[in-house]
Amino acid sequence: MKEHEGSQLVISPIHLHDIGTRQLADELLLQLNEWNNVPMLYQLALEELQNKINVIKTELKQLNGYSPIEHIKVRIKEPKSILDKMKRKGCGLTVDNMLNQIHDIAGMRIVCAFVKDIYLLLEHFKQRSDIHVLEVKDYIKDPKPNGYQSLHIILAVPLILLEGTRWMKVEIQMRTLAMDFWASMEHILFYKYDKQVPAHVHTELKEASEAAYALDKKMLRIQKEILSNTTTSEPSLLSP
Repeated sequence: MKEHEGSQLVISPIHLHDIGTRQLADELLLQLNEWNNVPMLYQLALEELQNKINVIKTELKQLNGYSPIEHIKVRIKEPKSILDKMKRKGCGLTVDNMLNQIHDIAGMRIVCAFVKDIYLLLEHFKQRSDIHVLEVKDYIKDPKPNGYQSLHIILAVPLILLEGTRWMKVEIQMRTLAMDFWASMEHILFYKYDKQVPAHVHTELKEASEAAYALDKKMLRIQKEILSNTTTSEPSLLSP
């Protein structure tokens, strides 16, 4: 999730020309105004989802004595990235295809204190009638070959608009602080080596990922020990 946060999805003939799409169908050009309405919908979807998550966060903090969420970042995918992805998927460059086949235009990253908090939030999402969980990819239980760990969720949230209710898709990536640190460093190294990372660096990154996971488990054990020795009047001391 490396797009510019808060970026605006404004599609114009210049953008399309820049990515090498020189001959577009006339019907696509006629849709430019509709394309330019898309960022508002996704921005509203992110705001709606963040409001729901803030309610969950407040309730869980009151219940458990600490906030399960360290921080949240959101972004709207860059126009060039959207169109490049549509071309890779081989789908026609239409607004309908963009809305139906590109699921990560709106992105949110939730960084949690502990691994268990990630799955706790997932269960809350599944139980809500105002959130539809469409797809889950668990790279925590089954990390990517390079060691990447995160829980990816595609969900839909309802927007109540003048024209009626419209469900908008958002991709959420949930990870711990240790996983987030690893992912940030891996991204920096990946581009430092111009995407050609030496084999020994791949090996060390995988080992670092395993160390991050071990750290997460150790911190969870420590938290459980602290909670078991803390009186009911003291949980707020664990809050950030």
